[in-house]
Amino acid sequence: MKKGFIGTMAAIGLAVLMAWSQARAAEGEAPPTKIVTIKMRDGTPIVAALYMPAKPGNYPALLAASPYRFDNNGLPAVPMFLWRETGPIGWYVQHGFVYVHMDVRGSGRSGGVYRYFDAAEQHDLYDVIEWIAKQPWSNGKVGGIGQSYYAMSQWFMGAENPPHLACIAPYDGLVDTYHNSSYQGGIPSPFFPDWYDGVRVDNREPFTGPSREMPYDLGQEMRKHATYDSFWRERSALERLGNIKVPVFSIGLWSKVNLHLDGNMIGFERASGPKKLMLYGGATLYDAVGDYASPEFHEKYLLPFYNWCLKGEQTDYVTAPPVRYFLRGANEMKSADAWPPSGFEPERFYLAKGPSGSVTSLNDGALGTNAPQGDDKVSYQYPNEGWRLGVVGFDKNGRPDPARRVLTFTSPPLPSDLTVVGPIEVTLYGSSSRSDMDMIVNVDDQHPQSDEDRQKGIQPQATNVSKGWLKASMRHIDPAYSSEDAPWYDATKPEPITPGKVYKFEIRVVAAAYVFKKGDRIRLDVANGDSPLTDGPFAHDYTPDMVGTDTFYFSKDYPSNLALPVANKITAMAK
Repeated sequence: MKKGFIGTMAAIGLAVLMAWSQARAAEGEAPPTKIVTIKMRDGTPIVAALYMPAKPGNYPALLAASPYRFDNNGLPAVPMFLWRETGPIGWYVQHGFVYVHMDVRGSGRSGGVYRYFDAAEQHDLYDVIEWIAKQPWSNGKVGGIGQSYYAMSQWFMGAENPPHLACIAPYDGLVDTYHNSSYQGGIPSPFFPDWYDGVRVDNREPFTGPSREMPYDLGQEMRKHATYDSFWRERSALERLGNIKVPVFSIGLWSKVNLHLDGNMIGFERASGPKKLMLYGGATLYDAVGDYASPEFHEKYLLPFYNWCLKGEQTDYVTAPPVRYFLRGANEMKSADAWPPSGFEPERFYLAKGPSGSVTSLNDGALGTNAPQGDDKVSYQYPNEGWRLGVVGFDKNGRPDPARRVLTFTSPPLPSDLTVVGPIEVTLYGSSSRSDMDMIVNVDDQHPQSDEDRQKGIQPQATNVSKGWLKASMRHIDPAYSSEDAPWYDATKPEPITPGKVYKFEIRVVAAAYVFKKGDRIRLDVANGDSPLTDGPFAHDYTPDMVGTDTFYFSKDYPSNLALPVANKITAMAK
């Protein structure tokens, strides 16, 4: 009995200790071992925090770079603080790495003026990496680490190609701010100006350390540059991805279709060195941050990569397939030799008049595998009187209804499961009463519903598969970065459209990996806007010039369609 009591007390003590340790971990990282000032090639002082193992020795380093300031590392790594995207710093130190977190130029404790990934900031990455390699505690190898901004910094680390950079692992990071976010398909987005307002607050009101003002007006500069000009080209890693010679482990998230996902796929495709790609879940942007804060995620995926590149160990990463991707709908990981994987060919689903009888929308159009033979079209006026938050209205019970007041084109129930993996393209033939028009498309999986609910006007449930964007005046395609069924827009010289004239628009939809289940329906939603209810912080502003009428055509001469990359084509599916 005494032994049982002691054992029980020991178990309780261990549980208390574990709870205390977990609570301490949730409180934030321990203070840095030291803070150092590094002089750049132009004399600007860059300040970095070093987190170092207690035992003296020569260690590989992990470099994290952002304007989120290392003084905020004391904050708990929870999704409430979305900029805590460093990964578990103390955990990496325990595993034999020096973690170096630099405040980029003009942020935190560093000198200079912040100008969002300008050439000076990129050169600083080179200089800091070479400084690290010369330190007595360094083994001469440096790897990049971090999510989002930290991942974007890593693309530039690789493009700068410093001699002592050994690898990068950009998790959730775009490669071209213009095309991937600020002007998706040429449509302006308020995300980065809003993001920068938050960065300025985080620097002015830090968790600890000195306050910092950031006078540069990034939002105004971005709005001044509506085309892909020298401002954006300087800040784009896209055109320099071929310079990356070090090993790359690119990790993209299906939940970041609005921001980073395209960049992780493009970065993998165009980097020149040894490379692997993983595309996985993360249901929301908050889950993505939570996953990256988790030591379990790093132990399973990233530590084997860093141990191989920076310590020379033969790990599981070496034998992992070149591409791993989470197949949504089937909810399982798949592997492939390349991205996009071979064996998937585009099948075209043509827009038609309808009705599908399955959803309430402005038109309830149809979608089928038979090419159109008639002469149909549909028009909608905007803004619609029922729109409330962007293009989303509400049903009679006050619930948001994304489909009711947009154009929809819905297939019959699928006769079998349909697996879609790879790039998606929507071709629309359209005209407008205006000299420009915005097209925002959503590819959805519409789930079955009962006849009783349909008769009551209850909308069917749907899962978004992917999205695409195009401003008509930005329709011209850049062949240097386009591939079959994945157009890339030139965006350097806008060309307005002639009101009333029909044009062909090829809309890039971000690639996906998804299984539509037997009995589900494929649905294409089309509108000239989106909503904070469906797109969160990535929603696009609806501006006062957007008043008019757009018309879309689906006929023998104008075969508007949705091209999905499938393994086995559906031989026939009536509209």
